[in-house]
Amino acid sequence: MLRFHFSAEDLARTRVAAAPHPLWEIAASLHRFQTPAGRWAYAHWYRTARERLREAGLESAVRQILLPLYPRASYWPDFLTPLEGAAGLEAGLKAILATPPDRVTAELTALARVRRVPPHLARLPEKRCRNELVSVLRAYHRTVIEPHGEWMHESVHTERMRLARHLLDGGTEGLLGGLGPAVRWRHPRLEIGTYPAHQDVRLEGRGLLLIPSYFCWKGPVSLADPALPPVLTYSLHHEPSRPAPGSPSLEVLLGRARATVLRATAAGATTTEAARRAGVTPATATHHTTALRDAGLITSHRHGNSVIHTLTLLGATMLSRNVRETGPGRPG
Repeated sequence: MLRFHFSAEDLARTRVAAAPHPLWEIAASLHRFQTPAGRWAYAHWYRTARERLREAGLESAVRQILLPLYPRASYWPDFLTPLEGAAGLEAGLKAILATPPDRVTAELTALARVRRVPPHLARLPEKRCRNELVSVLRAYHRTVIEPHGEWMHESVHTERMRLARHLLDGGTEGLLGGLGPAVRWRHPRLEIGTYPAHQDVRLEGRGLLLIPSYFCWKGPVSLADPALPPVLTYSLHHEPSRPAPGSPSLEVLLGRARATVLRATAAGATTTEAARRAGVTPATATHHTTALRDAGLITSHRHGNSVIHTLTLLGATMLSRNVRETGPGRPG
């Protein structure tokens, strides 16, 4: 259980990050490599990310340096996700380099309590080793995060607009109550019941920075040290509520072929693959993907000689609602 305790001053100082936080996105994306949970939502990214890391010669660095520092569903050092990263990647990397060696040592010691820290990472308090870490983080971001930058920024912008409606209708408490099913507002506390550690954070007038994250899946994440500026990073992939009985199926809303194309994009599909799934020609599939993209349900990215289509947040929500209504297994 994680609980943030608010005062009236904290409610006034709660805000939402204006853009993706690159270092939190790095952390969350590394967690995507460590579990199959939610992989359908990142299928296209996962497939291309592994290929890009291999082409960039970064597979070994990710395996030996990054993954040991960012264990999923466990503690990892707070200095790796500094608040300064909200101003951009380089500002965040500069803050990592400026972290006092004593703090780096203390946080690595805490990490060693939950998992083995390789000897080469135990030297991170040294500036030279942190320079190497920063170089790897920069290269990793350039290789697998930047190519999805436009999509991520669009997703965060959509989330900010959604939260703005909650704020206008219900004030800050309405905003806090609209963060998704994993987060519950019970005045004067914000509670995450599924958090792996028991922690009470008294904001004491500092407010809370909410960081919507594209790569965060399901459970929100915060810093381990309550003395640091309070943040809550949470998933943009909200679990939709169950639709009302009798909601129309995708086939009724979209037509059989177009609904099949939408389902095909859940795991990432080329135009040819979508056409094969729907039993139509590639030209007809292109017509359907254009219509779905214009409706904001899918997005398309060119990869080599192919165009790969994947779900947007709106498309994923629509598909998930239909799966809940009609039962699992239909997307294939």
